[in-house]
Amino acid sequence: MTNMTGKFVGVLLLVAGGLMLGGVAGGNSEDPIIQLTLEEAIGPATDDYIGRALETAARRNAQLVIIRMDTPGGLDTSMRAIIKNIINSPVPVATYVAPSGARAASAGTYILYASHIAAMAPGTNVGAATPVQMGGGGASPGTPDEEKEKGEQAPRDGNESAMKRKVVNDAVAYIQSLAQLSGRNQEWAEKAVREAASLSASEALELNVIDIIATGMGDLLKQIDGREVMVQGAARTLNTAGMPVIPMEPDWRNRLLSVITNPNVAYILMLIGIYGLIFEFSNPGAIVPGTVGAISLLLALYSFQLLPVNYAGLALLLLGVGLMVAEAYQPSFGMLGIGGLAAFVIGSIILMDTRAPGFGIDIAVIATFAITSVLVFVVAIGMAIRARRRPVVSGPEELVGGTAVAIDDFDGRGRVAIHSEHWNAQASSPVAKGQQVKVTGVKGLILTVEPIQNREENQS
Repeated sequence: MTNMTGKFVGVLLLVAGGLMLGGVAGGNSEDPIIQLTLEEAIGPATDDYIGRALETAARRNAQLVIIRMDTPGGLDTSMRAIIKNIINSPVPVATYVAPSGARAASAGTYILYASHIAAMAPGTNVGAATPVQMGGGGASPGTPDEEKEKGEQAPRDGNESAMKRKVVNDAVAYIQSLAQLSGRNQEWAEKAVREAASLSASEALELNVIDIIATGMGDLLKQIDGREVMVQGAARTLNTAGMPVIPMEPDWRNRLLSVITNPNVAYILMLIGIYGLIFEFSNPGAIVPGTVGAISLLLALYSFQLLPVNYAGLALLLLGVGLMVAEAYQPSFGMLGIGGLAAFVIGSIILMDTRAPGFGIDIAVIATFAITSVLVFVVAIGMAIRARRRPVVSGPEELVGGTAVAIDDFDGRGRVAIHSEHWNAQASSPVAKGQQVKVTGVKGLILTVEPIQNREENQS
């Protein structure tokens, strides 16, 4: 038995040692090429995905990270965080706009400029990097001719035009600094911001906006093989021909972050949280609405602190909910309900403080929850409150004040009939069979009664 145990432990040690040696050898035998996929609007989840992937690539001593991009743009804060990670990464980063039909619009243009290698597939485009107007209702920046015309009509007066110039000038300076860093076309970079210019892949290569046009991943690796890139001030030669490419997909944490930072999902979570807490407070002890509501509200708050939220819109939304609840508790012929509905809809529309693609709340979602809120708060809760205010029609409390009939003669304790039920009763004076008595109290399963005839005689 001892020999078998020793052999078993020995085999385990050999297997474990082999796995450890294999893992070390696999990590040192070749520097991997890691591929990331960006096929959505750029937001907090994208920033988290790329940032942690670059950290993993550095730990694994990767030779290259390729970001396969197809994006309409996204949030400025997330874009700048991604670019900062790319610039400070010890691993070279190649951004590849693919497949055919893909685009690197708006924020994607900045990321392409910041990458050590910029590549596009045939049939793709880049550009339209004008920053969108922040705030719910402001107009977006127009073309240079429109801006010139506006400037002639209203020369530099008004906070909106001043803020617009400030945002555009900041974006121009930023993309030009990226162009200087990567040695790419600065003039067209400014044009992409000020005039929302766009280029096809062939035009981008001709104007030195990108480095390579590649028909596929294999072609890309072949073309950049032997290319020298500057990484953190040091030259590095890439050896990519025939190297395996390891895809790195988002993990469960990033997928969860991607879902809850969707403005529509965050909006729904917030309303579920509010509904759940209101139902819990109106009906204490239900537990489930309060638990679900608290979890949903915390997830929504976490999402909102990552998203560009307009706090005026959030305040209007909460005010609308409060007014609709007030209509249920204190009917005002619809005035509170109508005001609450208006505040709710306006607050929902301006809740997201950006026009970035992919970060608005769908009007259909707003309409659905506006109608649902009216039905829930004004109709359902109102009916529940009115039901609670009605007098008790069953149970021991309803017996008090009622009239019962004595079943037997008794002096002290006997039996009476009330509501087609027989009850034990306690009387302070003799009661005759068939005599009517008034119920004055309930003690457990015994009614305290008083003969009605005696009460009338005492009163006379």
